[in-house]
Amino acid sequence: MANGQNMWHGVKIADLEGKAVLITGASTGIGAALARAFAAQGASVAIHYNESVDAAGRLLAEVEDAGGKAMLVQGDVSAEGETERVVEDAARHFGRLDGLINNAGGMLGRLATAEMTDAHYQKVMDLNGRSVLAAARAAHPWLRKQGGFIINTTSIAARNGGGNGAILYAAAKGFVSTITRGHAKEFVGDNIRVNAVAPGIISTPFHDRYTDRDMLEAQRKTVPMARVGSPDDCVGAYLFLASPSLSGYITGQIIEVNGGQLMP
Repeated sequence: MANGQNMWHGVKIADLEGKAVLITGASTGIGAALARAFAAQGASVAIHYNESVDAAGRLLAEVEDAGGKAMLVQGDVSAEGETERVVEDAARHFGRLDGLINNAGGMLGRLATAEMTDAHYQKVMDLNGRSVLAAARAAHPWLRKQGGFIINTTSIAARNGGGNGAILYAAAKGFVSTITRGHAKEFVGDNIRVNAVAPGIISTPFHDRYTDRDMLEAQRKTVPMARVGSPDDCVGAYLFLASPSLSGYITGQIIEVNGGQLMP
């Protein structure tokens, strides 16, 4: 995992230095790669986690050992009021907030529609959808003070309907993609750019938990680049969208990072 940190130490984006950035779902996978990368750019990073206490602690130590600035903030963003508290804790710790990356999410199990319950529906939508809305609402007063960015993590599933048993997750990510475009228009007058990144098949604990080896191999065969992506494969898109010098005239867009699996 340290390789990702080293990769982004060699690339400097000057206008990210000194920024305060909150990354939800940052203890593992794409979120952890982003925490390393933004810290390597000189940003102060709030590493959000929920249950992965040990992983979050190791990541914080890794970032600080490499000379980065970071803090931990815990919270279940699927619970009412917790997302807002996480944003406030991070912003007040740094005294400002320049960027919000809504990365927390999960499938919470592969279920066919006939097997779904209302309780399962609510959990999936709260985690993947409502948390993004709540975080944006809480971050808005901080971001508008000096301008900033929001980057949402959506998914290839938002366009293709998801794999077996993932239809509800796909629908929730469709919500994320749509609200990205809506917030881009709503917040543009406050100098806040809102964009998203849609990863394809990325090797993370998400697939370790929900995708067996045969299914993952079948999915890999649909990727023109013939491999499953890594969290570090996604990082460049987020850094690009965070940097005003690189993407200052870009808002309401979704960057697909999927090895060519989907070419919209």
